[in-house]
Amino acid sequence: MPTVLALETSCDESAAAIVRDRTVLASAVASQVEEHARWGGVVPEIASRRHVEALPGLIARVSAESGLGPGDVDAIAATAAPGLLGALLVASVTGRTLARLHGKPFLGIHHLEGHLCSVQLGEPLPPGPYLVLLVSGGHTELIRVDGPGAYTRLGRSHDDAAGEAFDKVARLLNLGYPGGPAIQAVSAPGDPRRFPLPKGRVSRPEGGFHPYDFSFSGLKTAMLRLVRQLEQDGGPLPVADLAASFEQVVAEVLVERSCRCAVDQRLNTLVLVGGVAANRRLRGLLEDRAARDGLHWRVAPLPYCTDNAAMIAVAACERLAAGQSSPAGLGVAARWPLERAGELYGATPCF
Repeated sequence: MPTVLALETSCDESAAAIVRDRTVLASAVASQVEEHARWGGVVPEIASRRHVEALPGLIARVSAESGLGPGDVDAIAATAAPGLLGALLVASVTGRTLARLHGKPFLGIHHLEGHLCSVQLGEPLPPGPYLVLLVSGGHTELIRVDGPGAYTRLGRSHDDAAGEAFDKVARLLNLGYPGGPAIQAVSAPGDPRRFPLPKGRVSRPEGGFHPYDFSFSGLKTAMLRLVRQLEQDGGPLPVADLAASFEQVVAEVLVERSCRCAVDQRLNTLVLVGGVAANRRLRGLLEDRAARDGLHWRVAPLPYCTDNAAMIAVAACERLAAGQSSPAGLGVAARWPLERAGELYGATPCF
């Protein structure tokens, strides 16, 4: 069973973890949410500086908690793509330096592959293949997983990711950042059926609609018009009902299209991962719909839904078990398709 020290700095959370196979020996995350909240979103330059400040302490912390230093593990891993370039470089340079100093293999990990592996930190998965709904601040995708490194994208968002839509609507309602937790907090007493909102669909050039794809731009526009109309009508803004109605329609769209995709593809297991997977309404609707459609469903453990290094370590364990490692000169990339994640382990750097 390989033991991996993993680092994650793709966006606004610095993280380190030491994982043996699928057992987390130590995990630590330093969030920058409060600092970026002042600006209503992530400021890349600030994020990079905070990663530089936080990462050494996080590595020391997980080493102390696990009793294992960088020289005691089998490999060192870091997120290499996708993400903010400056932020990615912090973990990548740190990881490659530690690997060189201690004579360990280095593995550059695709961030989305880490999310796909996060569910393995919970209950064991039924045999594959299975369908994953990856829903976060930067991604909303339906991915068929046939095995380690074997991924096929079956659906995606054509504009904002669901998490990004949560952020923008929360800003519209003056609820703060990040939007997902803010909307969930105020929506609990609200009426999710008070305001009918559109379930955006994506047209095909040849006619009809993409059955498994997502679009949230029309929903955001509908929310903006609704709020402006309510403000013109006077009286207090029904924030709880607005938040609940928005949250409900996003959850319904995600669940309906995911379950339809799983049934059509004859995949009997549906997995939910990513930061938005922490949303209670989404989990509840998925549980009900999966039972109705005869689907098994799994969700990543709550501590590992948002960005963390433990999921990066699990992905590294799988690659290491397959005899793979990354070239020492591997850089980072702001964008890199998941289907090409295997190229991170070629003989020469792919970027």
